[in-house]
Amino acid sequence: MRVLGVLGSPRVGGNSDVLLEQALSGAREMGAKGEKIILSRKKISGCLDCTKCNETGVCVIKDDMPAIHRKILEADAIIHSVPLYFWAMTAQMKAYLDRWCAFFDGSWNWHATYAPMMKGKKIGLITVCGDPNVHTADPIVHSFRATCKFSGLKLLTVVRASAYGKGEIDKNEKAKKEAHALGRKAATP
Repeated sequence: MRVLGVLGSPRVGGNSDVLLEQALSGAREMGAKGEKIILSRKKISGCLDCTKCNETGVCVIKDDMPAIHRKILEADAIIHSVPLYFWAMTAQMKAYLDRWCAFFDGSWNWHATYAPMMKGKKIGLITVCGDPNVHTADPIVHSFRATCKFSGLKLLTVVRASAYGKGEIDKNEKAKKEAHALGRKAATP
């Protein structure tokens, strides 16, 4: 079992990263191999909507995303952790998600090559916002929920937390336990 963690925060060691590490720890406890990608350390250009991937299933942009695509395909579950920036996901996470279009054909069906590897894949989501109302990050949840619904991916329980200062989340035992449980669930066959 492989669980891929995707950090959408540019602040390594910050609240989203702490919770992602909790989730990956839970996955590893279940015997899964856990790996983390830090999007802010990768070169990921925005989608050009050239539609070439609709035919080939391969993005023509020469950056780090094709290697990330391979890791996505190899993973049994992908846990995304992203803070709320201006009432939406970070630019790093948005560019990453936009580039998922390479997995789809022109009719927005999985490419035949990718369908067996993607259908039913488990998706985890952790959101962190500075607002005490964790539902302020619901636009992020909506985006992931809609993506999973239209593509047949399985969205696991969403972990929502509130924290502002770097490392503040470390005091939130409830959020850490929820993230840990998400990782365990992601690694359960």
